[in-house]
Amino acid sequence: MNRRTFIDKTFSTTVLGSLLSDRLRASEKDSDSSLPLFAAVEGDPEKSVDKAFELLGGIQTFIKPGNVVLLKPNVSFPNPKEWGSTTSPEIIKAVAQLALRAGAQRVIVADNTMRQGTLCFDRCGLTETFAGMEKVHLLPIQQESFFEEIQVPNGKALRSVKIAKLVRKTDVMINMPCAKSHAATDVSFGLKNLMGLIWDRDFFHNRTDLNSAIAELATVIRPQLTILDATRAMLTAGPTGPGKVQELRTIVAGTDPLAVDVFAAGLASWNNRTLQATAIKHLTNAYALGVGKLDLKKVNGVHVKV
Repeated sequence: MNRRTFIDKTFSTTVLGSLLSDRLRASEKDSDSSLPLFAAVEGDPEKSVDKAFELLGGIQTFIKPGNVVLLKPNVSFPNPKEWGSTTSPEIIKAVAQLALRAGAQRVIVADNTMRQGTLCFDRCGLTETFAGMEKVHLLPIQQESFFEEIQVPNGKALRSVKIAKLVRKTDVMINMPCAKSHAATDVSFGLKNLMGLIWDRDFFHNRTDLNSAIAELATVIRPQLTILDATRAMLTAGPTGPGKVQELRTIVAGTDPLAVDVFAAGLASWNNRTLQATAIKHLTNAYALGVGKLDLKKVNGVHVKV
């Protein structure tokens, strides 16, 4: 079965809803305001994932029985996981297993990789990690037919953008970036990771303002949850590496995608610089568009060790 047939077969019985941002607005009405918007957990990776979900209200807050779940890691490059340029397979597996235990119908791990997709999935360890897990599907999305064009309301850098059909056709999306430096945007965290769901990266990098485009993309692709992998952070030579890697043994999970990125910015020095979130252009642009919170003093967040 080819990937196009797989997507059509997988979702032939799925009711197609509105874009993820619309689903989020509906879910926000039922959200518990007493829960933190983000939880940073330091320690053993698998225990950290469990604890993060516990702090955010439990896996059942996000995933219901029968849901089709999209996990969007950063798998852009065919590098070993030790480089820190891709999301740790162990973190992805821990989330996938929790989703299945919560009753998910299937879990799709997808990314429009920067290099040949299967090679990227193989070399970072994903293929081996998920071998034999029948309900988890690894899907490099590298054909234009996997994407659909949507309008970006009030967009300036982006009037429209082709995004992965999976965003609309799955019930739950969890963004799973890694924490790394970036030559063009200072850092690559959750908001930057959404570029793995677009077709034309060249337009973002060379034909519009990159920092504005990333922020505007975050207004139309809004995951229900972001889980940032900072277990090993690539502090220099990002996004590709190899560079300096620091074992931070931390994940940051939250329903506010901007707050997650802001917290991550303070975890380390990036490209040998201490960065304030207010100095990272795509974060301040996203704040101006109402994507999330920039001042963590005004955010209900927690930081714990396990």
